[in-house]
Amino acid sequence: MTLVSALLDAGADLLLGSACVGCGEPGRVLCRDCRSGLPTSAVESWPTPTPVGLARPFAIGAYDGALRAMVVGHKERRLLGLTRPLGELLATSVLAAAGPTAPLLLVPVPSRPAAVRDRGHDPTLAMTRRAARTLRTADREVRVARLLRTRAGLADQAGLGADQRRANLAGSMASPSRAVRRHSGRSAHVVVCDDVITTGATAREAQRALEAVGVTVLAVAAVAATVRRYRPPDQSPE
Repeated sequence: MTLVSALLDAGADLLLGSACVGCGEPGRVLCRDCRSGLPTSAVESWPTPTPVGLARPFAIGAYDGALRAMVVGHKERRLLGLTRPLGELLATSVLAAAGPTAPLLLVPVPSRPAAVRDRGHDPTLAMTRRAARTLRTADREVRVARLLRTRAGLADQAGLGADQRRANLAGSMASPSRAVRRHSGRSAHVVVCDDVITTGATAREAQRALEAVGVTVLAVAAVAATVRRYRPPDQSPE
């Protein structure tokens, strides 16, 4: 998708009968009040049960209310005006995971090619690129690398239970050696990026695929975590 088409889509969100995904107020896809009410910090958000070996996962808040509406609107309704605020929220999760100074390599969880075609965009990739722009400063290197690919035949995760998700995702991702070589030799903390942490199976499979080719994953960063798995700051893992 070109920059021009993305800007046109975002303009259409604003001008052609759009409404805030949070409160329904006509106008912007995210009104000023709803935007100002979003969480401003990220916390560790461990799935329950936690997949063995999962890197530390971080999320801004529960997958509910405005956060859920933003993720769904961006992913399923192609409300591209939400790319920027979602990317900024994801950047907050990345910062909580990796700290303020280390060079970063952000690896988005890959979407199924069929889903990208149906939606007309890749929402996780778009959010991750926006997060990188938010985090990038004159003295800090932040890169986005598409190091992961999905295998053919991967089913849609919607509606699957935890065990079904794990079975569906087992061995579902790979990291092509050519993509890894392009980023080898440049030291950076690697953070896997996604929109929502549910069972943790997707993040763990992404981590497995990267580690299989020698890429160490520091953490997982997401915008939201499902309500029953979201853990407020004053709680610790079981």
